[in-house]
Amino acid sequence: MSTVMRYSEAFKLQVIREVESGRHGSCHAAAMAYGIRGIGTVSRWITKYGKSHLLRKVVRVETADERNEMKRLKAECRRLKEALADAHLDLRLERSYLKFACRAAGQDDVAEFKKKHAGRLSMTPPPTEPRP
Repeated sequence: MSTVMRYSEAFKLQVIREVESGRHGSCHAAAMAYGIRGIGTVSRWITKYGKSHLLRKVVRVETADERNEMKRLKAECRRLKEALADAHLDLRLERSYLKFACRAAGQDDVAEFKKKHAGRLSMTPPPTEPRP
């Protein structure tokens, strides 16, 4: 059974004052000093009491080439996800086609059908010849 910790408003304000005064270099350091287990607990207190300026902010500086590369990689990721979805659909269709072929051949067991027709099976239907 885990113990739920509830902290008083006075305690929360004390921790925030200590972070603000520099006694603790970060929210994490303050949490460690007082044994506060929640990862974002002190950060939430700081935000709640309007002291967001104490939180570290990450500013990312990148070149135009890096931004373009990121856009290209995101587009490639999107394309690959779509291709994977298409491949899954194709596989489902091929499995259904195989089950249908088994039933049409009077074979109930797909594995047995595969063994019997192993050399002749092609999962894609043969090309149809154009009609004159």
